[in-house]
Order: sequence, then structure tokens, then C-alpha cells
Amino acid sequence: PQAATMRLNQNILLLGKKVVLVPYTPEHVPRYHEWMKSEELRRLTASEPLTLEQEYVMQCSWQEDADKCTFIVLDAEKWQAQLGTSEESCMVGDVNLFLTDLGDPTLGEIEVMIAEPSCRGQGLGTEAVLVMMSYGVTKLGLTKFEAKIGQGNEPSMQLFRKLHFEQVAVSSVFQEVTLRLTMSERERQWLLEQTSHVEEKPYRAGESERC
Repeated sequence: PQAATMRLNQNILLLGKKVVLVPYTPEHVPRYHEWMKSEELRRLTASEPLTLEQEYVMQCSWQEDADKCTFIVLDAEKWQAQLGTSEESCMVGDVNLFLTDLGDPTLGEIEVMIAEPSCRGQGLGTEAVLVMMSYGVTKLGLTKFEAKIGQGNEPSMQLFRKLHFEQVAVSSVFQEVTLRLTMSERERQWLLEQTSHVEEKPYRAGESERC
């Protein structure tokens, strides 16, 4: 059942004020691959350099993986102004949820990347995380979130602290900080209020079935 749960998002689109979250499909791979040529982004996301071919394989495995839920983040303004144009031209980053603790299916590790430098610092990452957390709470039954952030990544730490995450661990080996948020009833209500404007729409059916 968990596999089916994590793949729930392959046919839906989540429309916010600043961002649109869509499933990661082969159409998005070339732009994503361009982003990951950046040494800085690879360092911040602890990613290995991949060839374009490897990136397509990775996209496919992520789509099939029972432990991951991935959305590509689009700029909502651009997307709505250019209906009919390629999503690739509206891409700004991605947001992911991972089920990392086999013993606790209610814990999700969340990460966000705003890869387009011109789109940083405008609240897109914040809304993407809020929408993803709301999705995790309402659709995946998550009650706890963790974010692992490189020690030098101050903007990311500020983003998660603003969303009520608190530091729970520091790893000098991995040079990363773990922040955590447990969803009390009060936190849950706050989260649902923050995302009450989000609309769920059907994504182009079958688009993400091309593996």
C-alpha cells in the first residue's frame, strides 16, 4: 500500500500562489540536468554528477520508488501566463519527501531546491515546502518532518526555522544540521490555513507513464 501511496502524485498538479507542483516527468529531465551541472547545487544537495542518460534513468527510478514523492516546482506566474508552452521553461526547482525510517512511516524527510538563481529569495521555496508538507499530512499520513541541511546553507536553515522546524542534531561527519517539526494539532491547523488556497488539479493523464 505504501508504494501506491507515494505514487499518488503522478497524476496530480498542486496550484499555489507562487508555485505549481507537478510530477517529475521525462519532459523535465534536460533542464534538471543543466541545473545539476552546477558545482554549487551539487554541493548543496549532496548530489553526484550524472550524464543526461543517467538522469533519465534516475527520473524513472524516482517515479517508481515507493519511498520517494517528488514534485518539480514551476513558477506559477510564468506557467499561468504561458499556458500551452513547455513546463520546462517554467521550472525553478524541485521538492521531495523521503520515507527514511522503515520503523516509522509517519516520518518524512523533506528537501527543497530552488535552482534558478533569479527565483531565490522570493518565497517560492517556502510555499513549495508548505504545499508539500500539507500533501504529506493530508495524503500520506505524515505527522513528523525532518530536514537535513548542509551547515553552510544559511538560507535553507532560515526557511525551515521560519516554518517552525527546530534543530535536533548536528553531524560533524556529514557537516549537516537536522531540523525537525512534529505536527501537533495546532501545527496541523496552522499548516492547513497556510495552504488553504492550494488547488489540486488533474495532471495530464499518462504523461508520467513513459518509463
